[in-house]
Order: sequence, then structure tokens, then C-alpha cells
Amino acid sequence: MRTFGLIGYPLSHSFSKKFFTEKFEQEGIIAHRYELFPMEKVNALTELIAADHSLRGLNVTIPHKVNVMTFLDELDDAAQQIGAVNCIDIQQKNGKTWLKGYNTDAYGFEESIKPYLKNHHTHALILGDGGAAKAVKYVLDKLNITYLSVVRTAAGDGILYKDLTEELIMKHQVIINTTPLGTFPAVTEAPDLPYQWITDQHLAYDLVYNPEETEFLKRAKLQGAAVKNGFEMLQLQAERSWFIWNS
Repeated sequence: MRTFGLIGYPLSHSFSKKFFTEKFEQEGIIAHRYELFPMEKVNALTELIAADHSLRGLNVTIPHKVNVMTFLDELDDAAQQIGAVNCIDIQQKNGKTWLKGYNTDAYGFEESIKPYLKNHHTHALILGDGGAAKAVKYVLDKLNITYLSVVRTAAGDGILYKDLTEELIMKHQVIINTTPLGTFPAVTEAPDLPYQWITDQHLAYDLVYNPEETEFLKRAKLQGAAVKNGFEMLQLQAERSWFIWNS
């Protein structure tokens, strides 16, 4: 038996468990299971791995994407630069358990946004500045897209929502929501943007995938913008985890 799973807290609903359980069934992958491991404190990871020798890989979600890094033996380049891990590969090396951390969010985001980018998409607004924004920034740097963070309370280099001008909206023609605003069941919520200045030259990308079309995407679409939700990003990052665990 090879066991994989998700750590985080709380884990009331999980895309990953449904995705991998269905994948194992549909592809006839036997003696594999994917479990949820709700973990309030990240140091419980040590006990989990010691107790289950069938564990081969873990996905990591909030609130542990950053603090899990201190428990790992190695990081890939993306995880190192981003400063967050959402995938752990578990191997045995010389009789010792070896944990390597990866960031597959970056891969999922990059591969899902690239087909939507046009030549004029050279400046982006990133809504929110939490853990998810780290992977987005890493990808935008790779793609040579400059960005500005938009936040609710003054911090770092971010600007406040109330300071968004028509000029800023017109210049930044990619707008990426990394906040949970608009997630089911609070489907009427949306980032506080001056939507009237969004045009058909804009691309609006929402990391939220439930509902399929968030209020943010609806409002941007009404202005003629191209829109994309986070579902494909999730699928791609999950497939990337699977690739890593089997490499």
C-alpha cells in the first residue's frame, strides 16, 4: 500500500482527496490511497510520518505552507524562492526518512495562465499578499510581468484598494485575486475594485474555483475582460505532485 494525503487545518472539504481517489479508480491504480490528515499544529507531522510507513507523499495547505519548511530536509528551487511548500516527497535514504518540499502551486498557476496572456499583458495587480500570492509573484517574475500588490491594510510595498486610480487600472491589465473573497458560501463578496475602469484588454484571474464564476470574475466579464478561475491550476498542481511522487 502506498499512502498519500493532505495536511492542514481545518480540512472540511478537499479538492485533493476527491481528485486522487477518482484518479486511482479511473486509472486502475491499485494499493494506493489518499487520506486527509487534519493537523492543527505542524509539529504533528513528525508523529504522522513515524506512525505510517506507507506514506509516500503529502500535499500541504493552510496554515502550514510556510512553517512546514523547518521540518524538511531539502527544498526544490521554486519552494526555496517562494518561501512556501505545498507538496512533500517522502523517501528513504540510507535507512533515514528524507523529506523534500516542492511548490507545485507555481507550476499550476504558470501553466494555466500562460495561454491567456497577450503581448500587452506586461503589468499585473495582485489582490492580497498572503501565502498564495507568493507563488503568483514567483511566476510573474519568471514571465517578466511587473506587479503591484493591492491590500486592505498598509503593509510592505502594497497599495490600498482605495488608492487604485483609473490610470493604475488601465496600466495593469492583468488582475489576479489571491484572496478567498467570493468563495462558497459567501458568493456575493468581491474585492473592492473600481470595476468601471476594467476593459476588454484586461485578463481577470481568480484563484478561487468554487463557485466556477466568482463575483469578481462576473464583474470583470461585464466590462469585457477575459476571465479564468483557479480550477485548472488546482488540477495541474495535483498532477505535478503525482509526477514528483513517482519520479
